[in-house]
Amino acid sequence: MLICIFTGFASGLPLYLLLNLVPAWLKTEGLSLRTIGAFTLIQFPYTWKFLWAPLLDRYGILPWLGRRRSWMFVSQLGLVAAIGWLGQLSPRTDLMLIVGLTATLAFLSATQDIALDAFRREILPDEELGLGNAIHVNAYRIAGLVPGSLSLILADHLPWSQVFMITAAFMIPGLLMTLAVGEPRAATGTPRTLRDAVVEPFREFFGRHGVQSALLVLAFLFFYKLGDSLCTALATPFYLEMGYSKTEIGIIAKNAGLWPMVAGGILGGIWMVKLGINRALWLFGVVQIVTILGFVWMAWIGPGESTPARLATLAIVIAGEAIGAGLGTTAFVAFMARTTHPAYTATQLALFTSLMAVPRTFINASAGWLVEALGWNSFFWLCFLFAFPGMFLLLRVAPWNESPAAQSAANPAG
Repeated sequence: MLICIFTGFASGLPLYLLLNLVPAWLKTEGLSLRTIGAFTLIQFPYTWKFLWAPLLDRYGILPWLGRRRSWMFVSQLGLVAAIGWLGQLSPRTDLMLIVGLTATLAFLSATQDIALDAFRREILPDEELGLGNAIHVNAYRIAGLVPGSLSLILADHLPWSQVFMITAAFMIPGLLMTLAVGEPRAATGTPRTLRDAVVEPFREFFGRHGVQSALLVLAFLFFYKLGDSLCTALATPFYLEMGYSKTEIGIIAKNAGLWPMVAGGILGGIWMVKLGINRALWLFGVVQIVTILGFVWMAWIGPGESTPARLATLAIVIAGEAIGAGLGTTAFVAFMARTTHPAYTATQLALFTSLMAVPRTFINASAGWLVEALGWNSFFWLCFLFAFPGMFLLLRVAPWNESPAAQSAANPAG
Protein backbone atom coordinates (compact mmCIF):
# COMPACT_ATOMS: atom_id res chain seq x y z
CA MET A 1 0.00 0.00 0.00
CA LEU A 2 2.92 2.34 0.69
CA ILE A 3 4.30 1.60 -2.77
CA CYS A 4 0.88 2.54 -4.22
CA ILE A 5 1.24 6.00 -2.64
CA PHE A 6 4.53 6.51 -4.47
CA THR A 7 3.22 5.15 -7.79
CA GLY A 8 0.16 7.43 -7.60
CA PHE A 9 2.17 10.54 -6.75
CA ALA A 10 4.78 9.91 -9.46
CA SER A 11 2.07 9.23 -12.03
CA GLY A 12 -0.10 12.23 -11.20
CA LEU A 13 2.47 15.01 -10.94
CA PRO A 14 3.50 15.25 -14.66
CA LEU A 15 -0.11 15.12 -15.84
CA TYR A 16 -1.30 17.85 -13.47
CA LEU A 17 1.71 19.92 -14.46
CA LEU A 18 0.44 19.78 -18.04
CA LEU A 19 -3.18 20.39 -17.00
CA ASN A 20 -2.70 23.12 -14.38
CA LEU A 21 0.75 24.69 -14.24
CA VAL A 22 1.52 24.98 -17.95
CA PRO A 23 -1.84 26.68 -18.78
CA ALA A 24 -1.35 29.14 -15.89
CA TRP A 25 2.21 29.84 -17.09
CA LEU A 26 1.04 30.46 -20.66
CA LYS A 27 -1.89 32.61 -19.48
CA THR A 28 0.32 34.88 -17.39
CA GLU A 29 2.72 35.19 -20.34
CA GLY A 30 -0.11 36.59 -22.48
CA LEU A 31 -1.06 33.65 -24.73
CA SER A 32 -4.70 33.40 -25.93
CA LEU A 33 -7.22 30.87 -24.65
CA ARG A 34 -7.32 29.25 -28.09
CA THR A 35 -3.56 28.70 -28.00
CA ILE A 36 -3.71 27.39 -24.43
CA GLY A 37 -6.60 25.07 -25.30
CA ALA A 38 -4.73 23.76 -28.34
CA PHE A 39 -1.84 22.89 -26.03
CA THR A 40 -3.87 19.94 -24.78
CA LEU A 41 -3.04 18.23 -28.09
CA ILE A 42 0.52 17.72 -26.86
CA GLN A 43 -0.97 15.12 -24.49
CA PHE A 44 -1.59 12.77 -27.44
CA PRO A 45 0.89 10.15 -26.09
CA TYR A 46 -1.63 9.38 -23.32
CA THR A 47 -4.16 8.31 -25.98
CA TRP A 48 -1.74 6.24 -28.07
CA LYS A 49 0.39 4.60 -25.40
CA PHE A 50 -1.10 1.17 -26.13
CA LEU A 51 0.91 1.25 -29.39
CA TRP A 52 4.28 0.96 -27.60
CA ALA A 53 3.03 -0.80 -24.46
CA PRO A 54 3.87 -4.23 -26.00
CA LEU A 55 7.52 -3.14 -26.09
CA LEU A 56 7.38 -2.67 -22.31
CA ASP A 57 5.79 -6.12 -21.94
CA ARG A 58 8.40 -7.78 -24.15
CA TYR A 59 11.69 -5.98 -23.39
CA GLY A 60 13.62 -4.50 -20.48
CA ILE A 61 16.18 -1.79 -21.15
CA LEU A 62 18.28 -1.99 -17.95
CA PRO A 63 18.76 -5.67 -17.05
CA TRP A 64 20.04 -4.88 -13.55
CA LEU A 65 16.68 -3.26 -12.66
CA GLY A 66 14.35 -5.74 -14.33
CA ARG A 67 11.68 -5.23 -16.98
CA ARG A 68 9.14 -3.05 -15.12
CA ARG A 69 11.55 -1.06 -12.98
CA SER A 70 13.94 -0.25 -15.83
CA TRP A 71 11.19 1.50 -17.79
CA MET A 72 10.01 3.25 -14.62
CA PHE A 73 13.53 4.51 -13.87
CA VAL A 74 14.36 5.81 -17.37
CA SER A 75 11.00 7.59 -17.79
CA GLN A 76 11.19 9.17 -14.33
CA LEU A 77 14.76 10.39 -14.90
CA GLY A 78 13.65 11.93 -18.19
CA LEU A 79 10.70 13.63 -16.50
CA VAL A 80 12.91 15.30 -13.90
CA ALA A 81 15.11 16.69 -16.68
CA ALA A 82 12.22 17.76 -18.96
CA ILE A 83 10.27 19.59 -16.21
CA GLY A 84 13.39 21.41 -15.03
CA TRP A 85 14.32 22.44 -18.59
CA LEU A 86 10.79 23.67 -19.40
CA GLY A 87 11.03 26.55 -16.93
CA GLN A 88 14.19 27.86 -18.57
CA LEU A 89 12.25 28.74 -21.74
CA SER A 90 10.02 31.71 -22.62
CA PRO A 91 6.55 31.18 -24.18
CA ARG A 92 6.99 34.42 -26.15
CA THR A 93 10.26 33.47 -27.86
CA ASP A 94 10.55 29.66 -27.52
CA LEU A 95 6.97 28.56 -28.21
CA MET A 96 7.82 25.80 -30.71
CA LEU A 97 10.55 24.43 -28.44
CA ILE A 98 8.05 24.46 -25.55
CA VAL A 99 5.56 22.54 -27.70
CA GLY A 100 8.20 19.90 -28.46
CA LEU A 101 9.37 19.67 -24.87
CA THR A 102 5.86 19.38 -23.41
CA ALA A 103 5.07 16.68 -25.98
CA THR A 104 8.24 14.84 -24.89
CA LEU A 105 7.18 15.29 -21.27
CA ALA A 106 3.77 13.78 -22.10
CA PHE A 107 5.45 10.84 -23.88
CA LEU A 108 7.70 10.13 -20.90
CA SER A 109 4.76 10.46 -18.51
CA ALA A 110 2.62 8.08 -20.59
CA THR A 111 5.49 5.57 -20.72
CA GLN A 112 5.90 5.83 -16.96
CA ASP A 113 2.15 5.20 -16.56
CA ILE A 114 2.36 2.01 -18.65
CA ALA A 115 5.15 0.66 -16.45
CA LEU A 116 3.61 1.83 -13.15
CA ASP A 117 0.16 0.44 -13.96
CA ALA A 118 1.60 -2.95 -14.87
CA PHE A 119 3.90 -2.92 -11.84
CA ARG A 120 1.03 -2.07 -9.48
CA ARG A 121 -1.24 -4.72 -11.00
CA GLU A 122 1.48 -7.35 -10.56
CA ILE A 123 2.40 -6.57 -6.94
CA LEU A 124 -1.22 -6.49 -5.71
CA PRO A 125 -3.04 -9.75 -4.99
CA ASP A 126 -6.61 -9.81 -6.27
CA GLU A 127 -8.13 -9.21 -2.84
CA GLU A 128 -6.07 -5.99 -2.43
CA LEU A 129 -6.70 -4.68 -5.96
CA GLY A 130 -9.57 -2.34 -4.99
CA LEU A 131 -7.80 -0.88 -1.95
CA GLY A 132 -4.47 -0.52 -3.75
CA ASN A 133 -6.06 1.30 -6.69
CA ALA A 134 -8.03 3.57 -4.34
CA ILE A 135 -4.78 4.55 -2.57
CA HIS A 136 -3.05 5.04 -5.93
CA VAL A 137 -5.83 7.34 -7.17
CA ASN A 138 -5.81 9.38 -3.95
CA ALA A 139 -2.03 9.85 -4.17
CA TYR A 140 -2.46 10.69 -7.86
CA ARG A 141 -4.89 13.46 -6.97
CA ILE A 142 -2.76 14.71 -4.07
CA ALA A 143 0.15 15.06 -6.51
CA GLY A 144 -1.97 17.60 -8.37
CA LEU A 145 -1.60 19.96 -5.41
CA VAL A 146 2.08 20.49 -6.27
CA PRO A 147 1.62 22.05 -9.76
CA GLY A 148 -1.96 23.14 -9.00
CA SER A 149 -1.35 24.81 -5.63
CA LEU A 150 2.23 25.02 -4.35
CA SER A 151 3.76 25.94 -7.70
CA LEU A 152 1.11 28.59 -8.36
CA ILE A 153 1.79 30.19 -4.97
CA LEU A 154 5.53 30.12 -5.63
CA ALA A 155 4.95 31.70 -9.06
CA ASP A 156 3.75 34.89 -7.34
CA HIS A 157 7.10 35.17 -5.53
CA LEU A 158 9.74 33.40 -7.67
CA PRO A 159 10.74 33.35 -11.35
CA TRP A 160 9.10 30.61 -13.41
CA SER A 161 12.50 28.96 -13.91
CA GLN A 162 12.82 28.29 -10.17
CA VAL A 163 9.18 27.22 -9.91
CA PHE A 164 9.68 24.50 -12.53
CA MET A 165 12.92 23.32 -10.91
CA ILE A 166 11.18 22.95 -7.53
CA THR A 167 8.28 21.12 -9.20
CA ALA A 168 10.72 18.74 -10.93
CA ALA A 169 12.27 17.86 -7.56
CA PHE A 170 8.95 16.32 -6.47
CA MET A 171 9.58 13.51 -8.99
CA ILE A 172 12.65 12.37 -7.05
CA PRO A 173 10.74 10.33 -4.37
CA GLY A 174 9.23 8.19 -7.14
CA LEU A 175 12.67 7.69 -8.63
CA LEU A 176 14.04 6.55 -5.27
CA MET A 177 11.07 4.20 -4.82
CA THR A 178 11.87 2.58 -8.16
CA LEU A 179 15.42 1.89 -7.01
CA ALA A 180 14.34 0.62 -3.56
CA VAL A 181 11.62 -1.90 -4.46
CA GLY A 182 12.01 -5.33 -6.02
CA GLU A 183 10.83 -6.50 -9.43
CA PRO A 184 7.40 -8.19 -9.15
CA ARG A 185 7.39 -11.94 -9.64
CA ALA A 186 4.66 -11.76 -12.27
CA ALA A 187 6.97 -9.68 -14.42
CA THR A 188 9.50 -12.48 -14.80
CA GLY A 189 7.44 -14.27 -17.48
CA THR A 190 7.81 -12.21 -20.67
CA PRO A 191 5.96 -12.83 -23.95
CA ARG A 192 8.01 -15.13 -26.16
CA THR A 193 7.94 -12.79 -29.17
CA LEU A 194 7.02 -9.19 -29.90
CA ARG A 195 4.12 -10.50 -32.00
CA ASP A 196 2.73 -12.31 -28.94
CA ALA A 197 3.08 -9.10 -26.91
CA VAL A 198 1.14 -7.14 -29.56
CA VAL A 199 -1.57 -9.56 -30.70
CA GLU A 200 -2.51 -11.73 -27.72
CA PRO A 201 -3.76 -8.96 -25.35
CA PHE A 202 -6.31 -7.80 -27.93
CA ARG A 203 -7.30 -11.33 -28.96
CA GLU A 204 -7.86 -12.30 -25.32
CA PHE A 205 -9.95 -9.18 -24.54
CA PHE A 206 -12.28 -9.48 -27.56
CA GLY A 207 -12.45 -13.28 -27.20
CA ARG A 208 -13.47 -13.04 -23.53
CA HIS A 209 -16.21 -10.44 -24.01
CA GLY A 210 -17.32 -10.99 -27.59
CA VAL A 211 -16.92 -8.20 -30.15
CA GLN A 212 -20.15 -6.31 -29.37
CA SER A 213 -19.72 -6.34 -25.60
CA ALA A 214 -16.02 -5.49 -25.90
CA LEU A 215 -16.84 -2.44 -28.06
CA LEU A 216 -19.41 -1.30 -25.49
CA VAL A 217 -16.77 -1.55 -22.74
CA LEU A 218 -14.36 0.51 -24.84
CA ALA A 219 -17.08 3.11 -25.54
CA PHE A 220 -17.79 3.34 -21.82
CA LEU A 221 -14.09 3.92 -21.09
CA PHE A 222 -14.20 6.82 -23.55
CA PHE A 223 -17.41 8.47 -22.30
CA TYR A 224 -17.50 7.97 -18.52
CA LYS A 225 -15.28 10.94 -17.64
CA LEU A 226 -15.84 13.01 -20.79
CA GLY A 227 -17.93 15.79 -19.19
CA ASP A 228 -15.80 16.03 -16.05
CA SER A 229 -12.57 16.09 -18.07
CA LEU A 230 -13.72 18.78 -20.51
CA CYS A 231 -15.11 20.86 -17.64
CA THR A 232 -11.70 21.12 -15.95
CA ALA A 233 -9.63 21.50 -19.16
CA LEU A 234 -9.27 25.25 -18.62
CA ALA A 235 -10.05 25.40 -14.90
CA THR A 236 -7.01 27.47 -13.90
CA PRO A 237 -7.40 30.06 -16.72
CA PHE A 238 -11.12 30.19 -15.80
CA TYR A 239 -10.34 30.96 -12.15
CA LEU A 240 -7.84 33.62 -13.24
CA GLU A 241 -10.42 35.18 -15.58
CA MET A 242 -12.95 35.27 -12.75
CA GLY A 243 -10.58 37.64 -10.92
CA TYR A 244 -8.75 35.33 -8.51
CA SER A 245 -4.99 35.63 -8.03
CA LYS A 246 -2.61 32.70 -8.46
CA THR A 247 -1.94 32.71 -4.71
CA GLU A 248 -5.67 32.61 -3.87
CA ILE A 249 -6.18 29.73 -6.29
CA GLY A 250 -3.17 27.88 -4.86
CA ILE A 251 -4.13 28.33 -1.19
CA ILE A 252 -7.78 27.41 -1.72
CA ALA A 253 -6.87 24.43 -3.93
CA LYS A 254 -4.61 23.20 -1.11
CA ASN A 255 -7.14 23.62 1.70
CA ALA A 256 -10.50 23.14 -0.03
CA GLY A 257 -9.25 20.53 -2.46
CA LEU A 258 -6.99 18.30 -0.38
CA TRP A 259 -9.13 17.35 2.61
CA PRO A 260 -12.42 16.73 0.74
CA MET A 261 -10.43 14.68 -1.77
CA VAL A 262 -8.74 12.55 0.91
CA ALA A 263 -11.97 12.11 2.87
CA GLY A 264 -13.87 11.30 -0.30
CA GLY A 265 -11.23 8.80 -1.37
CA ILE A 266 -11.28 7.01 1.98
CA LEU A 267 -15.07 6.92 2.11
CA GLY A 268 -15.19 5.90 -1.53
CA GLY A 269 -12.85 2.98 -0.89
CA ILE A 270 -14.97 1.82 2.06
CA TRP A 271 -18.22 2.24 0.13
CA MET A 272 -16.80 0.37 -2.87
CA VAL A 273 -16.06 -2.63 -0.65
CA LYS A 274 -19.70 -2.62 0.49
CA LEU A 275 -21.33 -1.56 -2.79
CA GLY A 276 -19.20 -3.39 -5.31
CA ILE A 277 -17.58 -1.75 -8.33
CA ASN A 278 -20.77 -1.64 -10.44
CA ARG A 279 -22.90 0.29 -7.97
CA ALA A 280 -19.97 2.54 -7.10
CA LEU A 281 -19.71 3.50 -10.78
CA TRP A 282 -23.38 4.53 -10.73
CA LEU A 283 -23.34 6.49 -7.45
CA PHE A 284 -19.94 8.11 -7.89
CA GLY A 285 -20.82 8.97 -11.50
CA VAL A 286 -23.88 10.92 -10.32
CA VAL A 287 -21.70 12.89 -7.86
CA GLN A 288 -19.23 13.55 -10.67
CA ILE A 289 -22.01 15.01 -12.85
CA VAL A 290 -23.52 17.18 -10.12
CA THR A 291 -20.18 18.83 -9.31
CA ILE A 292 -19.99 20.21 -12.88
CA LEU A 293 -22.88 22.50 -11.89
CA GLY A 294 -20.50 24.27 -9.49
CA PHE A 295 -18.65 25.68 -12.50
CA VAL A 296 -21.97 26.75 -14.03
CA TRP A 297 -22.73 28.60 -10.81
CA MET A 298 -19.34 30.36 -10.71
CA ALA A 299 -19.62 31.36 -14.38
CA TRP A 300 -23.15 32.72 -13.71
CA ILE A 301 -21.77 34.89 -10.88
CA GLY A 302 -19.09 36.21 -13.22
CA PRO A 303 -15.76 37.99 -12.58
CA GLY A 304 -15.23 40.46 -9.78
CA GLU A 305 -12.97 41.51 -6.96
CA SER A 306 -12.01 38.96 -4.33
CA THR A 307 -14.32 39.05 -1.32
CA PRO A 308 -14.91 36.47 1.44
CA ALA A 309 -18.09 35.36 -0.36
CA ARG A 310 -16.30 34.94 -3.69
CA LEU A 311 -13.43 33.05 -2.06
CA ALA A 312 -16.02 30.75 -0.44
CA THR A 313 -17.53 30.17 -3.89
CA LEU A 314 -14.14 29.16 -5.26
CA ALA A 315 -13.58 26.84 -2.29
CA ILE A 316 -16.94 25.13 -2.81
CA VAL A 317 -16.32 24.60 -6.52
CA ILE A 318 -12.78 23.25 -6.01
CA ALA A 319 -13.91 20.98 -3.16
CA GLY A 320 -16.84 19.67 -5.19
CA GLU A 321 -14.65 18.95 -8.18
CA ALA A 322 -12.10 17.17 -5.97
CA ILE A 323 -14.77 14.94 -4.42
CA GLY A 324 -16.62 14.18 -7.65
CA ALA A 325 -13.60 13.51 -9.84
CA GLY A 326 -11.85 11.59 -7.05
CA LEU A 327 -14.79 9.26 -6.42
CA GLY A 328 -15.46 8.75 -10.12
CA THR A 329 -11.81 8.01 -10.90
CA THR A 330 -11.48 5.57 -7.98
CA ALA A 331 -14.37 3.43 -9.22
CA PHE A 332 -13.28 3.82 -12.84
CA VAL A 333 -9.70 2.63 -12.21
CA ALA A 334 -10.99 -0.33 -10.19
CA PHE A 335 -13.28 -1.26 -13.11
CA MET A 336 -10.34 -1.14 -15.53
CA ALA A 337 -8.18 -3.29 -13.26
CA ARG A 338 -11.00 -5.82 -12.93
CA THR A 339 -11.38 -5.97 -16.72
CA THR A 340 -7.66 -6.61 -17.30
CA HIS A 341 -6.22 -10.10 -17.76
CA PRO A 342 -3.15 -10.60 -15.52
CA ALA A 343 -1.19 -12.19 -18.36
CA TYR A 344 -1.40 -9.03 -20.51
CA THR A 345 -1.25 -6.33 -17.88
CA ALA A 346 0.73 -3.54 -19.52
CA THR A 347 -0.88 -3.60 -22.96
CA GLN A 348 -4.51 -4.01 -21.86
CA LEU A 349 -4.23 -1.37 -19.13
CA ALA A 350 -2.52 0.94 -21.63
CA LEU A 351 -5.42 0.43 -24.06
CA PHE A 352 -8.03 1.16 -21.38
CA THR A 353 -6.29 4.21 -19.94
CA SER A 354 -5.60 5.49 -23.47
CA LEU A 355 -9.33 5.55 -24.17
CA MET A 356 -9.83 7.31 -20.83
CA ALA A 357 -7.34 9.97 -21.99
CA VAL A 358 -8.85 10.61 -25.44
CA PRO A 359 -11.38 13.21 -24.20
CA ARG A 360 -8.72 14.94 -22.13
CA THR A 361 -6.38 15.20 -25.11
CA PHE A 362 -8.33 15.70 -28.33
CA ILE A 363 -11.76 16.94 -27.22
CA ASN A 364 -10.28 19.22 -24.57
CA ALA A 365 -8.20 20.86 -27.31
CA SER A 366 -11.44 22.47 -28.49
CA ALA A 367 -12.17 23.88 -25.01
CA GLY A 368 -10.61 27.28 -25.73
CA TRP A 369 -12.48 27.58 -29.02
CA LEU A 370 -15.76 26.53 -27.35
CA VAL A 371 -15.33 29.07 -24.54
CA GLU A 372 -14.64 31.89 -26.97
CA ALA A 373 -17.64 30.87 -29.09
CA LEU A 374 -20.16 30.09 -26.32
CA GLY A 375 -18.93 31.88 -23.21
CA TRP A 376 -18.06 30.16 -19.93
CA ASN A 377 -21.66 29.55 -18.78
CA SER A 378 -22.87 27.78 -21.93
CA PHE A 379 -19.59 25.87 -22.13
CA PHE A 380 -20.10 24.35 -18.68
CA TRP A 381 -23.70 23.44 -19.49
CA LEU A 382 -22.37 21.60 -22.55
CA CYS A 383 -19.91 19.72 -20.29
CA PHE A 384 -22.85 18.76 -18.07
CA LEU A 385 -24.68 17.21 -21.07
CA PHE A 386 -21.53 15.38 -22.21
CA ALA A 387 -21.44 13.55 -18.85
CA PHE A 388 -24.60 11.54 -19.54
CA PRO A 389 -23.64 9.08 -22.36
CA GLY A 390 -21.18 7.28 -20.04
CA MET A 391 -23.89 6.87 -17.41
CA PHE A 392 -26.29 5.37 -19.98
CA LEU A 393 -23.64 2.83 -21.03
CA LEU A 394 -23.51 1.59 -17.44
CA LEU A 395 -26.82 -0.14 -18.15
CA ARG A 396 -24.91 -2.58 -20.37
CA VAL A 397 -21.33 -2.71 -19.04
CA ALA A 398 -21.96 -2.51 -15.27
CA PRO A 399 -25.65 -3.11 -14.43
CA TRP A 400 -26.71 -2.03 -10.95
CA ASN A 401 -28.10 -5.45 -9.98
CA GLU A 402 -25.51 -7.65 -11.71
CA SER A 403 -24.75 -10.68 -9.54
CA PRO A 404 -21.30 -11.17 -7.99
CA ALA A 405 -20.99 -14.39 -10.01
CA ALA A 406 -21.47 -12.48 -13.26
CA GLN A 407 -18.91 -9.91 -12.20
CA SER A 408 -16.41 -12.64 -11.36
CA ALA A 409 -16.99 -14.19 -14.78
CA ALA A 410 -16.04 -10.88 -16.38
CA ASN A 411 -12.89 -10.76 -14.27
CA PRO A 412 -10.26 -13.13 -15.70
CA ALA A 413 -8.36 -13.17 -12.42
CA GLY A 414 -11.29 -13.96 -10.22
